[in-house]
Amino acid sequence: MTDLTHRKTLPRLDESLLTYLTPFSKLEKREIRSILDQATSRRYDEGVSIFDEGAPAERFFMLLDGYVRVVRVTPTGEQVTALHIPAGQLLGIAKAIGRETYPATAVTATESIVLSWPTRLWDGFVADYDGFATETYKTVGDRMGEIHNRVMEMATQQVEQRVANALLRLINQTGRKVSDGIEIDFPITRQDLSELTATTLHTASRLLSAWEKQGLVQSKRKRIKVLDPHALVVISQPKSDL
Repeated sequence: MTDLTHRKTLPRLDESLLTYLTPFSKLEKREIRSILDQATSRRYDEGVSIFDEGAPAERFFMLLDGYVRVVRVTPTGEQVTALHIPAGQLLGIAKAIGRETYPATAVTATESIVLSWPTRLWDGFVADYDGFATETYKTVGDRMGEIHNRVMEMATQQVEQRVANALLRLINQTGRKVSDGIEIDFPITRQDLSELTATTLHTASRLLSAWEKQGLVQSKRKRIKVLDPHALVVISQPKSDL
């Protein structure tokens, strides 16, 4: 269950917060006000579950600020990080894929601000708000495509390629430019990286340590910085048999 001691209700939010978010970008100010008036807004500490895999999908969510890890548990009990979701996206949208329960657990990777609405409002949002449905189903398609690509990577790529691809994907989605490279803009441990790439903590640590010695990445205090993206692109490519 979500730990209520780690989340706080926020005061009334301004319409401008949703104006530039794609599911709501085509709406008039009065429509956004109506949407916000039906929402619950909360601030979550880092490492808190927003909703849990298998729980009834009673609400759907919009991440206003922060990052969220989408985690699934395999039949053997292993925890696998399926996706990272940045601010500005919907999550917990079980209704969009015809489910009554959440297919995964959403855990805050940083302190986060989240809006949520009762699932009973979903059909009305889809019917009444221009752009909400198309952007929502585009999001579902993009995430399914990403998961499919990761399954293909696990089936066809060596561990070194998978880890390189995961780092490239993270800096592309959430990277923040710094003086000497691109930093993943949320705390990520070597354990997180191993779960994301279906490898062991030992292997993920060994690869990062080797790449650090080569000057490709820097990893410390739950922060990973890519210093040489092109080198990771080369590593991520299939090796020629010639």
